[in-house]
Amino acid sequence: MESAIIIDMQEVTKHFGVRTALRDVTLQLQEGRCLSLFGPNGAGKTTLLKILATLMRPSAGTVHIAGYDAVKETAKIRPLLGVVSHRTFLYGHLTAYENLWFYARLFGIAKPVERIMDVLHEVDLSLQARQLVRTYSRGMQQRLAIARAILHAPRILLLDEPYTGLDKHAVARLQALIMRLRQASCSVLLSTHDALLGLEVCDEIAIQCRGRIVYSGVSSGMDIHDFERIYSTYVG
Repeated sequence: MESAIIIDMQEVTKHFGVRTALRDVTLQLQEGRCLSLFGPNGAGKTTLLKILATLMRPSAGTVHIAGYDAVKETAKIRPLLGVVSHRTFLYGHLTAYENLWFYARLFGIAKPVERIMDVLHEVDLSLQARQLVRTYSRGMQQRLAIARAILHAPRILLLDEPYTGLDKHAVARLQALIMRLRQASCSVLLSTHDALLGLEVCDEIAIQCRGRIVYSGVSSGMDIHDFERIYSTYVG
């Protein structure tokens, strides 16, 4: 039995003045699956993710998230999303624990202390919970941003270059976390330049170039050599 479509973009275009960042993008993702989005710098991947996160409106086309219209029903969609972007959305003058407490209050989490400690453990920051975030390294801030994104157990996780700043150990923990979330029926869409890491966790891939989805397909049976050949064919 096929899972429900949880992300549905149909012929989405986004203009910034005379520049077109997205051109007639159609993309779907089923519940509980992971899609890795690849493409060169300037391909429009971040714009696509911002539209899915309801942080930006499309110029044309339709976007539905869990059946809700991403333009008209943002208030119903946002509690379903966990987002990791180029900005961490963390407060440097607060500790890691205080940052997560703030977000736990926003989301109305029933047992915030227990949940905060759980997600800090997930990203290996339990020992630094009372440390000011402004003293964190870039990699530690990225790990805390991931903890913030999963704090409320979202149905959909949107990750824009999530491996940025992470060391080998942190990358392994993130890969394991993505797999666990998928087993719990969380849907994941991530953009990355790292083909090996992206292929490791995904069910499907999409390649974006000059604002268009130029290739999409399942990743089953695909190795890095297959991917590089496909990428070279469609991107050059």
